[in-house]
Amino acid sequence: MNNPPDAQFMYEAIRLSEENVASGQGGPFGAVVVKEGKIIARGVNSVTRLQDPTAHAEVMAIREACSVLQTFQLTGCDVYSSCEPCPMCLGAIYWARPDALYFANSKEDAAAIQFDDQFIYEELARPLNERKLFTRQMLREEALEAFQKWSVSTAKIEY
Repeated sequence: MNNPPDAQFMYEAIRLSEENVASGQGGPFGAVVVKEGKIIARGVNSVTRLQDPTAHAEVMAIREACSVLQTFQLTGCDVYSSCEPCPMCLGAIYWARPDALYFANSKEDAAAIQFDDQFIYEELARPLNERKLFTRQMLREEALEAFQKWSVSTAKIEY
């Protein structure tokens, strides 16, 4: 099978995932952000090293890319991940607004080695009162004030 010209970026994400396993620093996940044909950011799963459940490879790469570019959006960039992103990372990727997402391993491959996010997908589909995590809305009226102020603010930066 011929590799597409940008396969080098996926190879780098895969290399990072393998290196992370070898180092014992985190799970087998790596990601890179590419802009104009160059890698501008790299990330590896750092959950256990940083004691941070949000420190997934894609999130780490997005954080670095935004810092490098001094922006909160990755328009004009592509994300390459060694694995299909979990729900949290997929949400972060959508919020970052890159032009494209490429991944290697599937979520089924990840589930086979005990990185199974299926329960999250199932929980999101359930009504709040049926979720395993107790969830209750409260003080909505009080919280709406910030939303109302945001909607009329002339100082806001929209995203």
